[in-house]
Amino acid sequence: MKAIIFAGPSLPPAFRPDDPALEWRPPVKQGEVYEAAALSRPAIIGIIDGYFEVTPTVWHKEILWAMARGIHVYGAASIGALRAAELHTFGMKGIGRIFEAYRDSILTDDDEVAVLHGPEELGYPALTEAMVNIRATLDKAVSEGVIDGRAAAGLTELGKSLFYKRRSWDVVLRLAAGRYLSSLDFAAQLHAGCIDQKRADAAEMIATIRTHLVAGVPSFAVSYRFHDTGYHKAATRRM
Repeated sequence: MKAIIFAGPSLPPAFRPDDPALEWRPPVKQGEVYEAAALSRPAIIGIIDGYFEVTPTVWHKEILWAMARGIHVYGAASIGALRAAELHTFGMKGIGRIFEAYRDSILTDDDEVAVLHGPEELGYPALTEAMVNIRATLDKAVSEGVIDGRAAAGLTELGKSLFYKRRSWDVVLRLAAGRYLSSLDFAAQLHAGCIDQKRADAAEMIATIRTHLVAGVPSFAVSYRFHDTGYHKAATRRM
């Protein structure tokens, strides 16, 4: 039994466990879950990262089709968390705080998990900061008394106002200087340990999948009837 995992900047190669039961693939594009399910027939498919904007995003219908073929599908951290929140009632398994926030409508915008990053050859280095990581870091700073709630709310608003391709701690702190921060305590705390919620959720999903594989993976039974519509047939022909 094996699992196919689509991952990129949320869980770069340096942070992935060396497990022959896990087959790692780049961030998912539309059609690649369908291809993995049809050609490789893994017991589990895990979705962490995926491309958008420059290429069509992974399709809900292909995830439903994979599950209807008996494959367990997990999602966390990035596009995986989004799709799991949208499809958890159909049986897709969401893992982590980001998934829970989308599922419970605490978060709704897809820009919360979007980042600009470098290529696979360089290990997917993140060039911007995910909004979900900014929120997690600010929550920790408030809980530890580094900043107060007002400052955290202001920093959150500044971060959210930025286009995801410009969103970084350097920009947020520059905009906040003199407005929400009266000292360098928070900047020092950032360098001491930002929270990477996306990576934490991705790692949690991988640990859950590995446990599932060890315990044995019976074929997944869906509670819905998959409708092979004309649009779906046309899409799969294109894929």
